[in-house]
Amino acid sequence: MLTGKNIYKNYGTVKVLRGVDISVEKGEIVSIVGSSGAGKSTLLHILGTLDKADRGEVKMNNVAVSSLQGKKMATFRNRHIGFVFQFHHLLPEFTALENVCIPGWLAGKKKREVEERGIKLLNLLRLDQRIENKPNQLSGGEQQRVAVARALINNPDIVFADEPTGNLDSANANELHQLFLELRKEFSQTFLIVTHNEELAKLGDRILYMKDGQII
Repeated sequence: MLTGKNIYKNYGTVKVLRGVDISVEKGEIVSIVGSSGAGKSTLLHILGTLDKADRGEVKMNNVAVSSLQGKKMATFRNRHIGFVFQFHHLLPEFTALENVCIPGWLAGKKKREVEERGIKLLNLLRLDQRIENKPNQLSGGEQQRVAVARALINNPDIVFADEPTGNLDSANANELHQLFLELRKEFSQTFLIVTHNEELAKLGDRILYMKDGQII
């Protein structure tokens, strides 16, 4: 479903990625682990269209996403890709439901249709009592679950998660781990996760180890 071939990325004289090949099947949970500076987040951002490789090709469902530009790239990203980062990046002036719905509204979907899916996702993530709360009224774990719901609102082909538990305590981290498994069971959701958390990595179907800009 997702392939990256011969991906290179330099920042000035620093060689961050050195010819990475990767593939992910639909419904897989794949974890990428490695020391800081190994290139994990850079690879994730290139595969997720947030950054451009210097060389190489990224395909998703046979679409050469690495060649998309401008509005076409933004539209593809909005419709097919979800993101969860270490920090939730929720908009403080909006409720949990509104934060979840924003990508759906940006995609031009009907307001009521998007809200119904948002409510369903928040219920699934055990946030049914927090729908009208704003981010400052939520715990850190609740905020991250809202961010997960937002990533899922457009029914993406894949969710890219960059250190999703890095800002959570162990109890909330474990809860998020289990939610990923439930979402894969419920929606056949595909995840590619960069993490330092060994317990989260072990829950996946495969663990890819990166060192010095390569998958080893």
